[in-house]
Amino acid sequence: MTLTAACRDHERLRLDYTDHAGAVTRRLVEPQRVVNWGRRWYLVAWDVDRDDWRTFRTDRITPRTPAGPRFAPREDPEGDAAAYVAGKASTAAWRHRARVTVHAPADAVLERVNPAVGAVEAVDEGTCVLVTGADSLDGLAVHLGRLGFDFAVTGPPGLVAHLRELAARYARATDQSSPAASSR
Repeated sequence: MTLTAACRDHERLRLDYTDHAGAVTRRLVEPQRVVNWGRRWYLVAWDVDRDDWRTFRTDRITPRTPAGPRFAPREDPEGDAAAYVAGKASTAAWRHRARVTVHAPADAVLERVNPAVGAVEAVDEGTCVLVTGADSLDGLAVHLGRLGFDFAVTGPPGLVAHLRELAARYARATDQSSPAASSR
């Protein structure tokens, strides 16, 4: 309730925040919205010291009292606080993350990518960048393969090596002279 009241009243908030590694930092923020995404609640706030938008998991926040002075509210980041949280949280939760250039229009890729799986950024009319992730390299490879578009991966190195290994395995599977194909 402290967080939603600070959003409603446009009051700066001092808080202690525990990150995923357990480190605690003190923050001064201008709280904008509390958003539910992926069975968690997030505070979207302007971080005064970092001069940028941040998302904070509410279960990792310890508000400090008293609240700070009032502030003039800003426009939601990217025009939509919920979409902003989805884009930030979707990639943060994965063990393996990738930034992939997809050779297709952003709108076409957005039709195939759930916001819980990744964020799409237009580069030009025929190219976009997909920021995505998965708990395993296999899961990430399957997700990228199911896009149905050509794509380029430059990193992380483990994903590049894994995709090369899979490509070689698939090539062997379709080569009629290979031992794998002749054992069918």
